[in-house]
Amino acid sequence: MSNATQETVLALLREHADRATDAHEAAMLTATLAFVAAEPDCAERSLAVGHLTGSAWIVDATRTRTLLTHHRKLNMWLQLGGHADGNLNLAEVAMTEAREESGLRRLRMVSGTLFDVDRHRIPARQQEPEHWHYDLRFMIEADPEEPLVVSAESHDLAWIEIANMAAYNAEESMLRMARKTLGH
Repeated sequence: MSNATQETVLALLREHADRATDAHEAAMLTATLAFVAAEPDCAERSLAVGHLTGSAWIVDATRTRTLLTHHRKLNMWLQLGGHADGNLNLAEVAMTEAREESGLRRLRMVSGTLFDVDRHRIPARQQEPEHWHYDLRFMIEADPEEPLVVSAESHDLAWIEIANMAAYNAEESMLRMARKTLGH
């Protein structure tokens, strides 16, 4: 586990403020900043109100395709990612999740800065109450020719054309990442 701190996460979020592409992302960024500033245990899954997650927006070298997982519990196509489990180095979390959920080994972090920030409600399940995921997303490059390994968390993995994102997931946060990648 890295030596990142709560202040490290706040600095990463503040740095992203100038790159938040629309009012929706800016509002989620503001909520995420407030959450991290107020909650010393913001990266702990045990924090019932919500917690940080790290996501990998995996793209090919041409930035025309992205790797999505058909998430088993949520039954929808999403970027790869997961819980921080106490690790405040969210880039490291995103990279670990990318490896674990895809089997890919030749991954390259495109930048140490955030690519996107999202906040979304997770519905109550079994013993877990409804809560927020404060998702810090990083762009990671991979080779689509490298073999994929579907994990137990997923029904499937697929490289898709980013321009066709709406056919897989039309939620605004996914469409926003597609627009950012394609430059419009």
